[in-house]
Amino acid sequence: MYKDFTFVSMAENNPNRISGRRKPDLNLSTGVGKLPPQAIDLEEAVLGALMLEKDALTAVVDILKPESFYKEAHKAIYGAILDLFSESQPIDLLTVTNQLRKKGELELAGGAYFITELTSKVSSAANIEFHARIITEQSMKREMIKIASEIQKDAYEDTTDVFELLDKMEQSLFEISEKNIRKNYSNMRDIMKEAILELEAKKGQKDGLTGVPSGFTALDRVTSGWQKSDLVIIAARPAMGKTAFVLSVLRNAAVDHNRPVAIFSLEMSSVQLVNRLISSEAELDSEKIKKGNLADYEWEQLVHKTGKLSKAPLFVDDTPALSILELRAKCRKLKAQHDIQMVVIDYLQLMSGDSKSGGQGGNREQEIASISRALKKIAKELSIPVIALSQLSRAVETRGGDKRPQLSDLRESGAIEQDADMVMFLYRPEYYGITEDEDNNSTLGVGEVIIAKHRNGSLENVKLRFIGKYTKFTDLEMNVPYQPQEPLYGSKFPSSASGKDFDSKNTITMSSKANGSDGDDPFPGGMGSNDPAPF
Repeated sequence: MYKDFTFVSMAENNPNRISGRRKPDLNLSTGVGKLPPQAIDLEEAVLGALMLEKDALTAVVDILKPESFYKEAHKAIYGAILDLFSESQPIDLLTVTNQLRKKGELELAGGAYFITELTSKVSSAANIEFHARIITEQSMKREMIKIASEIQKDAYEDTTDVFELLDKMEQSLFEISEKNIRKNYSNMRDIMKEAILELEAKKGQKDGLTGVPSGFTALDRVTSGWQKSDLVIIAARPAMGKTAFVLSVLRNAAVDHNRPVAIFSLEMSSVQLVNRLISSEAELDSEKIKKGNLADYEWEQLVHKTGKLSKAPLFVDDTPALSILELRAKCRKLKAQHDIQMVVIDYLQLMSGDSKSGGQGGNREQEIASISRALKKIAKELSIPVIALSQLSRAVETRGGDKRPQLSDLRESGAIEQDADMVMFLYRPEYYGITEDEDNNSTLGVGEVIIAKHRNGSLENVKLRFIGKYTKFTDLEMNVPYQPQEPLYGSKFPSSASGKDFDSKNTITMSSKANGSDGDDPFPGGMGSNDPAPF
């Protein structure tokens, strides 16, 4: 509640004086100032009630904090009450006065007489919780005013980074709600009802998937899909197929299940990623796609098989050296505008952390630790799975035996293992010249997903089929690579990708960084360079 007051001139010969009142200050549009939101009378009533009834504090201790009070005297008194509560001491007029005296804050609190007066302003603690919530609301308003003032001041500074300022504002508001809007406890009856409703909802899901499907039958059987709020780390040495794996995962979620998903590619451009997707979807040799050396029937095959892909809710952002601040802002925007269900980062070690948390002046291990913690926060805040690719150390290569990766091989930070809900390793024994497994089965074209950490499930090894020339993973039993013999389709692919026969309405549009000049853009009419591009 705002309280208005006016400035009254104390000198009769003041030239600004008009009818006994001072002319409005140029900085005040109305001549009326405003006090910060406050509820001093309720603060006094609450403090008095706390000293009258011994059990009153239990009703408000999770609502009120010392900083919730507007007056410094009230903050000191409530702080003394909390001290007594933490020491399991009785709370009354005498004990609070004595505690303030011991802390040397009795004068700050207004003296013994002021404390005595507080108990005379209330007769019971019947409405203390209601009064406490009003005090908290006023405190939240004061915090928001403070944040708005700081943002306004920083916004006028030429040296301020606008994206950092935007993130600071969002984070500050989020912290206010986190500090003041706490989830209350629930009784067993309510929890059981919620659990049964969830079970009934899952009963209709015959495939047993409760999260975003990976599209790999054996893997989904273990994980039940990528779960909300989970941070998943997928790590491997170079050439194991990390990017091919996550692109297969993204494609399966977006095309087969129509789930909006996003990938932030710090290593490859968006065009390179889409070329891989085209190779995988159309089952055309990735080298031919790279060189554009396609026969007529292969062009026809490309158009026919990529129709669904061009309409899939897949978003690509290839901003280089992406910082956590930018990532958080982009993810929030995508969630608000497109309700994305999953985010992939390729890859973690190419990100930069916040300067405050070790990005500058700290070592790289601290920076990676801050990044992994931030990714987990994003997963929880947006309630979506976040999949981050990571490099493994060279210790894998120097180790003898079959060179299977392990958790200690995670590069640069043990915090990655700690923050992750699931850690997976990609391993292809064929790469190390191992052609048979322990059961004498061929390992050619076989990739393993080694689940080394699973906070909510079992640890298993899942075998998949890796088709290198199509840069894709499939279920092990689904290895039916396309073998073209004759042209399959009657119509011909246009000589230009922007020709009439190509449906460009729903195709992905890349940032200007990836496309070069406008004349070279194969998918014209796209979004601005600052927006992630929808597939």
